[in-house]
Formats: sequence, C-alpha cells, structure tokens
Amino acid sequence: MRKSYFISDLHLTEHRPDITAAFYRFLEQHMREDVDALYILGDFFEVWIGDDEGNPLALEIATKLRAISERGIKLFFIHGNRDFLVGQRYADLCGMTLLPEQAVIDLYGTPTVILHGDEMCTQDEVYQKFRKKSRGWWWPRLMLSMPLWYRRRVARNARAKSKQSQMGKAPEILDVTEEAVLAMFARHQVSNMIHGHTHRPNVHQHQDKTRTVLGDWYSQSSYLVVTEQGQSLTQHPFSD
Repeated sequence: MRKSYFISDLHLTEHRPDITAAFYRFLEQHMREDVDALYILGDFFEVWIGDDEGNPLALEIATKLRAISERGIKLFFIHGNRDFLVGQRYADLCGMTLLPEQAVIDLYGTPTVILHGDEMCTQDEVYQKFRKKSRGWWWPRLMLSMPLWYRRRVARNARAKSKQSQMGKAPEILDVTEEAVLAMFARHQVSNMIHGHTHRPNVHQHQDKTRTVLGDWYSQSSYLVVTEQGQSLTQHPFSD
C-alpha cells in the first residue's frame, strides 16, 4: 500500500539531541519501499540564519535526508516561521524540493492544500506584521547579506522577544481563526488541508471540509500518514 508522510514543528537544534534521535528513528522505521513522499511543513529547525552557516547538525541531517531521497522517496519542504531562510543550496544538499508557502497537491486523488499555517493566526497582529515584512523581497536579502555573527545575534534576540510575547497572549490568539481557515479553503478550491504551527494536533471538520493539524516534537514524535484508504495522525512519546 503506497503512503505519504507529513511532519512539522520538530524545532531541531543541537540543544535537543533527544528530538534529533527521535527523528532519525522515524526515518529508519518508516521510510521504506512503500513510501512515496515525505512532506516537511515548516519549523523543521529551531532557527535558520542562512544556508552558509555550515551548522554540523544541519549537515548531518542533510546527509540523512539525501540517503532517503536517493532511495526514491520524494522530499518536499515548506518554510515555517523559524526556518523561512532555508534556501536552494540546503535543499539541494538534502535532495528535497522547496514548495511555495501554500501548495496544492494531489493526495491519492484528493486535492489538498498544505502549508505551515502561521498565516491563518490572524488575531496575532504583531506577529502578522513581522511575517509580512520577513517574507518580503528586501528583508531576507538584507539579513543574508549580514555577517553570521550579526545574524546569530538577531536570531537570539528575536527568539527571546517571541517567548516573552507569547507568554502574555491568550491561547486563542496563537491559534488559527475560522475565518482564515475558510478563506484558505476557498482560495485554493479544495476540501482538505494539512498544516502545523499551532502545536495542537487534531482533525477538524469545517462543514464538509477537513483540516488536519500536525503535532510538535517537543516530547513525542508526531506524524500523519496518508494512503488511498485514509489517514492516521499518530504521536509516540520519545520513550516508546
């Protein structure tokens, strides 16, 4: 039975070797001959300041993913709010294809829009202003032209401000809105959606439409597997 896997929000970093180990186990256990594709829907890394950083962990992960790609499994990547600076250079190292922020795929006969999902958290107005700026044409070019030491400092400061900001926000502010979800369905003319970002794994029904939210990997591995017969949203504690 052919299948495809979807993951997001691993937030890989050298400071969390347990997450990296869980991801490697996931690849070993699930990336078999019957797998068509692995879709990574953003925030794969905790932070990404440019393909030129040469982070040893990122290079090791690229080697793992390249081995999967060379076995015939297609790899696709959608940027998240932590790793939107991942570029073609790193994608080529991994053997993966960079997709636009919102992509419609044919998922075993079901047209499906896939995305990270942060653009649907429209109540978080402060973040949305930053998102608009950071995804523009000039801001990424400006950042990538700066020295690595400066980008590291910017990333540290941004993360600290983000943590402080989130602490003072009500949970619903950090979640998607119904209006934005329905608008996304309408924009792409589909009835199936898969996204991450909110760290609230679940399957939601919006009238006759289905929205699947992927989980984070802070304390468990979390993935969605889809076949022609249906889908299964799974979480496994790291101790399993």
